[in-house]
Amino acid sequence: MLPLQTLTKHYVPQYSTLDQNAGRKGELVRIKEYVNPELEITEITDRISKQYGPALLFENNGTNFPLLINSMGTEQRMAWALGVEKLDHVAAEIETLIKQLTTPKDSILDKLKMLPTLGSIASWMPKVVSGKGECQEVVQMDPDITKFPVLKCWPEDGGPFLTLPIIHTKDPLTGLRNVGLYRMQVFDPKMTGMHWHRHKVSARHFNEYKKLGQKMPVAVALGGDPVYAYSATAPLPDGVDEYMLAGFIRKKKS
Repeated sequence: MLPLQTLTKHYVPQYSTLDQNAGRKGELVRIKEYVNPELEITEITDRISKQYGPALLFENNGTNFPLLINSMGTEQRMAWALGVEKLDHVAAEIETLIKQLTTPKDSILDKLKMLPTLGSIASWMPKVVSGKGECQEVVQMDPDITKFPVLKCWPEDGGPFLTLPIIHTKDPLTGLRNVGLYRMQVFDPKMTGMHWHRHKVSARHFNEYKKLGQKMPVAVALGGDPVYAYSATAPLPDGVDEYMLAGFIRKKKS
C-alpha cells in the first residue's frame, strides 16, 4: 500500500478543478501512477476522506476506465454536485414547497396563486421516453463487468464490489418504481450478488416476485448525474419516486 507521504509528494501537485463552475483549485487530484483497485485505492481514499481531503481520480488502475472517488467527500463538493450553494438550501426548498401544498386554500384567489407552483411541479416530474436512451448508444452483446475498475474495499470482503450502483426495481403489484443504492458483489464477468437489507424496498419487491414465481427485472446505472445517487439514498416515503426528488433539485425532468 502507498504511504501517505508518497501520495502527498507525488500526487498532490497534480491539481485540476472538480467542477468547472466552482472556480477553485485543489478539489481534485489526478493520480497518474498505477494504483491497484484491490485494497490500494480504498486504503488511500480512507485516509484522505477522513481528512476531508480532495476527490481522487485514479487514471491508471489496470483498466481502460479512470476511477473517480471521494467526489462528494465534503459538504461543499456535495453542494456543488447538486448545483446549490449549501445543502441546507435543498431542505429549505422542500419545506417551503410542502407548506405551500398543505396550507388550506380558502378562497379562489388562494387557489389561483398555487397555479405557478403546480406548473413548476409538472415541469420536473419524471419523464418516459420511447425507444433507446442515451445509456444505450453503445451496447455490449457479450458484457464483462470485470473490465471496470471494481474495488475490493476491505481485506475481509468476499471480493470486489460495485459501491455506487443505482438500482431500479418495480413493485410487481403496483408498478411503482424504487431507486436505491446497494452494493453489488462481482463474482464473475456476468454475475453479481445484490447486498440489501431485508427492510429495503427493493428487497420487498424481490419477495413479491418470488411469491409470484417470477424473475425480477432489475436495471443498474453506473455513473450519471450525481443527483441520482443523492436521491437514491434520500429517506423518501415508500411509493415516492426518487426521480421526483432529482427533478425537484435540478428543476427539470429526470
